[in-house]
Amino acid sequence: MKSTLVHVLQTIYKMLTYLPRLLYSLVLLFFRSINQKVKANLPLWKMEIETSEHVHLAVKAFKWIILPASLLHIATNFLFLGKNALAFVFCAQLVFLYSSFVPDLPSIFRKKKGTTESLPWHKKYALLLFAPLLIWALFSGMHLNWKTAEDFHNFKSLAIYAAFLLICGFFAFAGFPPTIGGIAETLSLPLYGATGYLAHLKVDRIW
Repeated sequence: MKSTLVHVLQTIYKMLTYLPRLLYSLVLLFFRSINQKVKANLPLWKMEIETSEHVHLAVKAFKWIILPASLLHIATNFLFLGKNALAFVFCAQLVFLYSSFVPDLPSIFRKKKGTTESLPWHKKYALLLFAPLLIWALFSGMHLNWKTAEDFHNFKSLAIYAAFLLICGFFAFAGFPPTIGGIAETLSLPLYGATGYLAHLKVDRIW
């Protein structure tokens, strides 16, 4: 038992040691690819600084908020419900990390300054909620003439994003009839996502 605990703690320590560098490299590579695709000509130094700031706060929030909450969730489920929650916690942590950068993903669809035409609201927020699918479609050669002036760096977009995660969590984890564990996971998913989104807004000085 003691050796298993030591092994788990060593694994967590190694993960936290390499996570910042790995996350920084992946995020920077992704946004450099987007910059080249849309020919935004954003200076590399600016992307590096902004990526470093977002990664730094995301990792800090992961260490002090997400990781303790995850361990508490795992222990609570095991002790009181006899349930292994590792799969859900891993999924929720990925949602947190993704949410830490999601407000910037629709930037690939930003309008040029001076244009006044606006997208319908459902298309506008589809750019936020389904950003990976739309970016994949764009990189696959599909032409999407969706442009918006909305930058999604606000609490309204955060609320819509959290509601979307709540709906996703309901269909993925609630089950029927609902269980205590299922309800907890349904409610936890938007909390993980909102924490990541808030960390992003904090770096951009929205609050």
